[in-house]
Amino acid sequence: MSQEKNTVATAIFYRQVRDFVAKTPVWGMAIRYQTKPDERFDMTLISRRIYGRPDEFLVVMAAAGLDSVEQELPEQLLVLPTESQLLTLKTAARFGNFG
Repeated sequence: MSQEKNTVATAIFYRQVRDFVAKTPVWGMAIRYQTKPDERFDMTLISRRIYGRPDEFLVVMAAAGLDSVEQELPEQLLVLPTESQLLTLKTAARFGNFG
């Protein structure tokens, strides 16, 4: 897959996670996670703690509303998609299933 399509899929996925966060009501199905001080500059820690793997840092970044991985993550309550919701978002964005 070309870099351009990969970039487009990444942007779509990021937007979908942002929309998920904005539209999920307090009682809605989602993972709620209070960030910790040791995660300020390492979103892979949250990814590992929530999803069991470090590679979902983009989900964390989008949920926190950050523009880059270099930005400091303030302590806050994140609303994150469950594994099944995450798979649905990735499939819709064609993110991660290149080939």
